[in-house]
Amino acid sequence: MSAGTHEPVSGGSDVQPPVGIDELLERVRAGYERIEPRQAYEAAEAGDALLVDIRYAALRERDGLIPGALVVERNELEWRLDPQGSHRAAEATSHSLRVVVICNEGYASSLAAQSLHQLGLHRATDLVGGFQAWKASGLPVA
Repeated sequence: MSAGTHEPVSGGSDVQPPVGIDELLERVRAGYERIEPRQAYEAAEAGDALLVDIRYAALRERDGLIPGALVVERNELEWRLDPQGSHRAAEATSHSLRVVVICNEGYASSLAAQSLHQLGLHRATDLVGGFQAWKASGLPVA
């Protein structure tokens, strides 16, 4: 290779075309079973799920909190829930932990759940409709 020429990093032919966010969400969500608000509430009450609220502070202040949910800003999620991580939350006890990620409307939480799957948290899921669906279902909000 002469100076000034560049070879493709990945061989060229195996580069995937860009995907839009709607298709990406569809692909991500096909990889796990999402959970409805009532199911999430019952699982948390039974001690079978950890609810994790990733909404940013302004939304939590405006709309309230889900009692008992662990609040973790989205940009800290992987560090706080990795059972092997040095910055993990006390609740991040094992890779078999059932985590239900909750954002405002159920979009960002899908991508967050996928990220947790990549860390080995194979039971991670997200709440269909997010916090707004939880609240509309009449479930507890503080």
